[in-house]
Order: sequence, then C-alpha cells, then structure tokens
Amino acid sequence: MTTERETAAREAAPAVRIAPWTAADRALLEQANTPEMTRHLGGPETVEQLDRRHLRYLGGEGPGRMYRILLPRGEAVGTVGFWEAQWRDASVYEAGWCVLSAFQGRGIAASAVRQVLAAAAAEGRHRTVHAFPAVANAVCRKAGFTLLGPCEITYPKDHLLRANEWRATLPGATTGGRG
Repeated sequence: MTTERETAAREAAPAVRIAPWTAADRALLEQANTPEMTRHLGGPETVEQLDRRHLRYLGGEGPGRMYRILLPRGEAVGTVGFWEAQWRDASVYEAGWCVLSAFQGRGIAASAVRQVLAAAAAEGRHRTVHAFPAVANAVCRKAGFTLLGPCEITYPKDHLLRANEWRATLPGATTGGRG
C-alpha cells in the first residue's frame, strides 16, 4: 500500500528518463570514478577496469540492461541498470545505480530505479530485484524496496563487503516461480 507521503514524493520526483547505454557513454563512467563516488565500492577503478565495465554495459550479456540517467534536456547524470545474479542459491535480478555528486539528493536515483524495476518486470524472467548498498539507502526505500537486513557480498571481485540486502517484488509477480 502506498502512503500519501510516498505518493507525494513520486509526484515531486524530477522528470528524468533512462536510455540504453551507448558507446558514447564511456565518459560518464569516468565522471563517476572518483574517490568520493566509489568510497563504498572499494575505490576508483583503473582505466582497464572502466574499459571492461563499458564493454559489459554495451554488450548486454545475459538478461538485464544498463542505462544512462538523463535530465529533461538530455544531460546524462548517472547510470542505472539490472542484471541476473545468483543470490542465496537462486537466480534473481540485481540492480545498481550511480548519480553524479552534483545531482544527488534530488530524487533522480529513485525515479530512475523505479523505471529500471518496470524494465525488469517487462523482461519477466524473475519476480524480485535485489540491491546491496553498503550504507543506509533512501533510494531503495523510495523506489519500493524492502530492507531485509545486513549481509556480506563480494564486490569488487575477491573483496568482502558488508552491505544491506533490499528486495523489490516486481509488478505482476506471483508468490511462485523463480526469485
């Protein structure tokens, strides 16, 4: 059930849209690759790591997709996406996002994540999407996720990270079926 406060927040959310990742979006990864933006993710990536990430985003390997977050005039201010992952012996969708520092705190991420949840629901492979932010996360709450509690994940590769597990049930999902 949606509360009046949640409804008001959604109505006040900025008019952002998501658009599929393109070859021209590599610079957006560089803009987000700062110590401030990556402090909860193990720090900035090398040029080679950014190149691999960009190719993954372009390649669309497996279910899911990466997007850039656009303001009404077309300015790219972040990334958002979903992909298939293994979690607790089940295949699920996982979501992640990043909004450039200068644009944070405006509801942009929550609006973009809601759009990604709709895209994941349309793909129809799984009934839930999980997110694993390392810190308390208003984006998850505003986008419709439920906090399940603390957990440990591996990110980046071979690095154990203490996080919080959040789960969103996709529209039209039933209680049966895959995760």
